[in-house]
Amino acid sequence: MRRVCNFVDSLQGMKTLTFGLTFVRHGETQFNQEGRLQGQAIDSALSDVGLQQAEAAGRYLKDVKFTNVFVSDMLRARQSFGTAEGQLLQELREMARTAGQSFLDFTPPQGETQEQVKQRVQEFWRKMLHQIGCEHWPNRSDDDVSVSTPVAAPHGERETDDVPVHALVVGHGAYMCVTMRYLVDDLHCSIPQGCTRAHVFSLCPNAGVSRFVLTLNQEKEAFKVSAIRCLFVNKGDHVKT
Repeated sequence: MRRVCNFVDSLQGMKTLTFGLTFVRHGETQFNQEGRLQGQAIDSALSDVGLQQAEAAGRYLKDVKFTNVFVSDMLRARQSFGTAEGQLLQELREMARTAGQSFLDFTPPQGETQEQVKQRVQEFWRKMLHQIGCEHWPNRSDDDVSVSTPVAAPHGERETDDVPVHALVVGHGAYMCVTMRYLVDDLHCSIPQGCTRAHVFSLCPNAGVSRFVLTLNQEKEAFKVSAIRCLFVNKGDHVKT
């Protein structure tokens, strides 16, 4: 009985941090228009349409108060395709067909494999959680009001309005596809009702938005995700071209 009481006491004293997380894909580039692949060696700027899309995303997100912002050091997706950079997507599909592989599983010469991209995703994820946890974790002296509540039942895309911590990640299409698969398959993120896995793992539209609610626990000096839920994914109806 004493062990049970001690366990209950430890749970009551455990603090968690719940925060919102919004992903936004970059706007259209000239290479997007031409159906060409972009990698780390090609830092193409946004097209006129892409600038309009970025402005539309900004208007859509203007009322969200972001506490943390993470932006790629490039203007579009930070996904390297090695020697295939700059080639047409159709050409890459032909390369995959010649190699006897599917388009999604194919790695061009000197390009990153899906596993290598996933490793970059995991490293970014660890650093992001560490920064958010260190900056916003409730102090021991805080009262119960300051302790975030666990993830609740879904009730719409404005669910994060009252969450005091909200991070924004601006990234790139292929990188975000790998991220979504990592969140769902590895972190067991729940997806919105009526949403298919195919849609979740599909390429996000330019300036598209996805949003999540996460709850963190602290294990020693590391911050771990104890719950994660997707509110919506690959939303693009705010963009009108």
